[in-house]
Amino acid sequence: MFEAISLFTWLAAASGAPVPAVDPLTQPITTSRSAEWLAPAAPEKIYGHSYLVGFGGLSVALIDTGAGLVLVDGALPQAAPAILANVRKLGFDPKDIKFILSTEPHFDHAGGLAALARDTGATVVASARGAEGLRSGRHAADDPQLAYGGSWPAVTTPMRVMADGEVLRLGKGAITAHATPGHTIGSMSWSWQACEGKTCKAIVFASSLNPVSADGYRFSSAAGAPFVAGFAQSYRTMEALRCDILISAHPDNAGEGRYNARPGACRAYADRSRRALAKRLTAEKAEVAK
Repeated sequence: MFEAISLFTWLAAASGAPVPAVDPLTQPITTSRSAEWLAPAAPEKIYGHSYLVGFGGLSVALIDTGAGLVLVDGALPQAAPAILANVRKLGFDPKDIKFILSTEPHFDHAGGLAALARDTGATVVASARGAEGLRSGRHAADDPQLAYGGSWPAVTTPMRVMADGEVLRLGKGAITAHATPGHTIGSMSWSWQACEGKTCKAIVFASSLNPVSADGYRFSSAAGAPFVAGFAQSYRTMEALRCDILISAHPDNAGEGRYNARPGACRAYADRSRRALAKRLTAEKAEVAK
């Protein structure tokens, strides 16, 4: 399904250095959904100089700023070679990737970041809490999914921390960070303009807003209160964004296809999460009342 070797391994072979039998940063993380998440998908132009280079169930975006490339998210560890192959299929050199933006410190979106950063030399960008998770390669102590356990390759290369509303500028690109907590406290969404001629569209790459957790966790508990408040903040943020094209971290959450270009896509995205969270809180209260 993926290329047999990473760029790291190829460079080692070309330089005459010993080639490791196993690349520690691309060892597979397998779950009941990994095959679905990593279903092959051809690289696709979204609009202007913005593209998708990910998979059927995990979004990865590429932005050509004219002065370097920006990647958004890294999927699972074993996905890194395929992401770089898709970048090449579009005619770009992975070594031109200057930044890799992270939406959340979970293995399905951040697992491939360490390998991608190593193989391209790019700087990984995240929120402060997101960066903590990426450096540890583990769930945060307050993460609703903590009890799932497990880990992913930690990012050990230089990182940049961005705050809510801060803008990353590179070439013709201006990408804005939007704190969208709830799924994790450090979740971050990203928005930018893509233009064709004089017509420009606002693209939003939204972090997951799915109120899911490991068994036994309660969003209605004291520990869950900051996450419920975070979701409320994220709904306000998503509803206020200019959003001509929505890309969600998991494509199926966007409402249709690999991205959603319908009017109101971001508002609908927030509303789906709002309904799911309300349903979850009602079920928790009913369970306590038994």
